[in-house]
This record gives sequence, structure tokens and C-alpha cells, in this order.
Amino acid sequence: MEAAVEAERDAGKGTAVEVFTAFLKLGLTSFGGPIAHLGYFRDELVKRRAWLTDEAYAELVALCQFLPGPASSQVGFGLGLQRAGALGGFAAWTAFTLPSALFLVLFAFMAESLQGPLGQGLVHGLKLVAVAIVAHALLGMARSLCPDRPRAAIALAALALVAITTSAFGQVVAILLGAAAGMAVLGRKQDAGAAALSFPVSRLAGIIALSLFALLLIGLPLLHGASDGGFVQLADIFYRAGALVFGGGHVVLPLLQESTVQQGLVSADAFLAGYGAAQAVPGPLFTFAAYLGAVMETTPTGPAGAAIALVFIFLPGLLLLVGVLPFWASIRQYPLAASAIKGANAAVVGILAAALYDPVFAAGVLSPLDFAVAATAFMLLTLWKLPPWVVVIFCAAAGVVMAAV
Repeated sequence: MEAAVEAERDAGKGTAVEVFTAFLKLGLTSFGGPIAHLGYFRDELVKRRAWLTDEAYAELVALCQFLPGPASSQVGFGLGLQRAGALGGFAAWTAFTLPSALFLVLFAFMAESLQGPLGQGLVHGLKLVAVAIVAHALLGMARSLCPDRPRAAIALAALALVAITTSAFGQVVAILLGAAAGMAVLGRKQDAGAAALSFPVSRLAGIIALSLFALLLIGLPLLHGASDGGFVQLADIFYRAGALVFGGGHVVLPLLQESTVQQGLVSADAFLAGYGAAQAVPGPLFTFAAYLGAVMETTPTGPAGAAIALVFIFLPGLLLLVGVLPFWASIRQYPLAASAIKGANAAVVGILAAALYDPVFAAGVLSPLDFAVAATAFMLLTLWKLPPWVVVIFCAAAGVVMAAV
């Protein structure tokens, strides 16, 4: 309860510089995809910096899972917004996104890299980082968000549902059913010390954001059809990709391939090369859009194309989050809504557990030696309490050594 009160007192009292510094560190070290990013965020901002409680953090994660767009980047933007207002949200998005975007734009202008055994070993080592990070986050969130049998049962049911459906839609359904189960099982109970996650966003700002989201979604295709390409074409391609996809970066790839490769704007070889490089850089996979914008066989291309693609693929998800937040803060005040949130939070734990197996564990641990490296990394986080960036270096080095021998 004391932690919740402290987090509530400190909410909104940070600075944009503080937020930028924290997220720049995360943007340079957060390997492993969106699920791993949520683990990094929790370690750095919930446990180490105590910006908010586990309950508030899981509530934000659950909300972002409902919305289309890059969930981890939406969570990061929300954390910055909650900590330091609009400038904090912009600082969080910029610092978390730019490192990987710059790496990928540089890759677009470089000769082939990350090829051969050593490069592949590095990428594989970074996958093992994700195993340890997600397992560590799962352990901590399970302790906080599933403290009793009903919520543990909700988490297990969500795990089973997501494992069976293996789709982003299954994740949304799991959270919805978790919320319903919370209302049915937990009733109208509300913790007296539970701090609501508040955001400095007015209802007017929310309505404007939702209106702008809809206007761009409808208007950009119309402008694209009436134009000869250029800025409007790029904006339309990447805005639609960001607005119509659930489940994060890997899910957006088919949309991007259809709208770029199949339209003759990017070669198939260039598309696959960029996707491979995106696996080796930290930060959100949506920054793959910056690479595509840089290698487009149309104008604008290069840095200008990269900037347009990067902004417009993230814009719809951020607009939706800003639009929903002021209304969410009001809804969650009702006792029955609080029980629904507890159930949804428990479902998030189950979703994280399912993701720990597939794709994180299944894609990373391919041999007993891989398991030994991942287990060692997990122990370094949980028992030795080393910072994540040290574990990143350890796993990356281990991957290179294993590939060399």
C-alpha cells in the first residue's frame, strides 16, 4: 500500500529530460521484441525507479493490448505521458524509437552486415536475452497480480486460450474474458490503497485525437488516389499499417510487404535483408518502417522517406491511446470496473506466460547450451540483481562465442 501511495504522489512530477534519459537507455538495450520490452520497462521504471506500481503498469499494458498499433511503444509513450505530461510522452517515444530507427537507416546505406556465423551468433544471443527478461518479468508480475487462487486461475485460462489461438485476436479475447471473470469472481471489491493510473489528458484533447485518427484513416487514401505518389503515398501506406494491425511488429510485416514489395516499391531481397537487420537492433520492430522508407524506389526516399514512414506508422497508435486515456480514467473509478481491471491484469500475466514459450523460448533456446546461457542470464537478473544491459552484453557475447566454436 505504501508503494502505491508513493507512486500516486510522484505521478506527473518528473521532467521530460528525466524521461528522455530513462528511455534512451531502454532504446539502446531493449532487445527481444515487444514482450521483452515490457519486461525491460518493468525492471527499469516500475521496480528500479518506482514511477508507478505493478498494478498500474499492468493496467496500462492491458489497455494498450486492446488498441491497434505497437503495444510496447504505446506503453512507453503512456509512461512518459504519465510521468511528465505531453513533453514526457514525446520524449519517451523519441528516445525509445530513434536508436533502432537510426541503426536501420544506416544499414540501408551500408554493405551487407550481420552476415556469416558471427553475425548470426550475435542475433541468437540477443534472442536468449529475451528469454531471461520475459521470465524475470513474468515472475515479478505473477507475484503482484495473481496473489490468490481466482486470479491465478484467470491467468492460467488466459495462457491456455492464447496458446490455442496463437493470434493477436486471441490476446484481446483473453483480456476481455479476464475482465469478465474479474467482475464475476471478485465482485465489487476495490482496494482502498489502489492508486488509479492518471494521465494529464483532457477529454477535449481525447476527442481531438480520436477525430484526427479517423480523419487521417479516411482522408489519406482519398488523397493518395488523387495524387501521383510522393509524401501522401508514403503517409497512407504506413499510417494504414499502423492503424489496422494488432499484436505488434511481427504482425505488421505482411501488411508492409503487401503495400511495398507487391506494389514494386521495395525489392523482395531488400525487404528480407532489412527484416533480418531489424532482429539485431534494440527497440520497437515498427522502426523497420524507417528502413523501408529509406530504400523506397520512389520519392521521397533516403532520410526524408525514412522520417515520413517512421512518424506515420506510429502516429495512429499514439492518437488512439491519447484519445482513450481520459475516458479510461473515469471508467476505472467504479468498483465493478476495478474488479474487471484486476481480472484483465491477471490475464496479462497469462499472456506473458504464453509468450515466454512461443515465440520467446521456442525461437531462442535451440540446444541445451542455449538453455544454460538463458538460465544463467535469468539468475543474473533475479539473484545477482544485475542491470539488464549487463545481461544483454553477456548473452550477446555468449552467442558470438558459441557461433565461433
